[in-house]
Amino acid sequence: MSETSISYLWREPKAAERFAAGVSLHSHTNQSKETLDFIAELGSDWSVLRSIMRWAEDRSHARTGIRPQYARSYWTPPLTPKLAFDLEEKQIQNLLQLPGMVSLSDHDDINAPMLLRSLPSARHIPVSLEWTVPFGPTAFHLGIHNLPSATGAAWQERMAEFTAIPVAERDPKLLTQMLAELDELPGVLLIFNHPLWDLYRVGADRHEVSVNEFLAVNGQYIHALELNGLRTWKENSAVNVLAGKWNQIVISGGDRHGTEPNANVNLTHAATFTEFVHEVRRERKSHVLFMPQYREPWKHRILRGTLDAIRDYPHFPEGMRTWDERVFHPDSEGVVRPLSTLWKDGKVPDVVTIAMNIVRTMGSRPVSRGLRYAWSDAVEMRAALAELDA
Repeated sequence: MSETSISYLWREPKAAERFAAGVSLHSHTNQSKETLDFIAELGSDWSVLRSIMRWAEDRSHARTGIRPQYARSYWTPPLTPKLAFDLEEKQIQNLLQLPGMVSLSDHDDINAPMLLRSLPSARHIPVSLEWTVPFGPTAFHLGIHNLPSATGAAWQERMAEFTAIPVAERDPKLLTQMLAELDELPGVLLIFNHPLWDLYRVGADRHEVSVNEFLAVNGQYIHALELNGLRTWKENSAVNVLAGKWNQIVISGGDRHGTEPNANVNLTHAATFTEFVHEVRRERKSHVLFMPQYREPWKHRILRGTLDAIRDYPHFPEGMRTWDERVFHPDSEGVVRPLSTLWKDGKVPDVVTIAMNIVRTMGSRPVSRGLRYAWSDAVEMRAALAELDA
């Protein structure tokens, strides 16, 4: 018999009182490579942007000899593993007055937890990653938490090899076999992250069909579906319905990329992360707590995350201080390098500066206040709360 609950700190200030710890799941560090494909997709979706982007791309090619290649480019979140860990732990300690457990899960990479575990005081940190899993016409993100440290690197390599298999050669039984092997490891937690987000833009209906096909074949090895701290009220409400359909429990996952801590956490009676995994997997207990920032309008929070990504951090280590040091793109020879090294004479092109200033203006106090009001999703929030409370 499963026992799940969903609470909201602004409605229940004492929600954490009867628990032993808080757990932060699914957040990213500067070890995570984040695709820039979305820029090309914006040009495809918006005809006004398409002509502007084409002009900017032609101008870039004329000035530098380099034409933008979004699929081969990526950016990295600003926070180091230590800063990311501390941000998540302190939110739990300060707002909930509980000890905090933190599982960092970068895209297809365990480097962040392994770096932290080199510190004597951090040997307990779980070895986790977010695995990109191709499936049919799309791909899903699975949170793989608490891998054995001795075999974590080998698992990362196996996952990368599967992800790289061409569609025509991919055997779906191999995925099921790998998930079954992971499920056999009692300390490992397998979470289907943001299952209803059509991240690869195959179409909402087609994506949902793939989700149900995936769960029909592999659901027995998945331990929970994620309510994502960076997705909308409406989508999370639909995930809760999906979980009920497949007899799954729901779990938190903040998906933090910037400097705002995760917008939801789990509350637990466990004293260690491995005990928390047992609570979820064997006892089928999950207590999700949404933090105050989730109450803010979704578009406003996405803007704040974008501003975090393009902000300068003068106190950071050299090579990570400016946004163009954290964005990577192929040079004229095809070698991927920081964008800052590709500018002609080291000067950011005017068109890029203008675009950055427009985004930063949107984040300025008077403009941001107006946008926050315009983007209010209070109606959607009330409808989702009614469904989640039901």
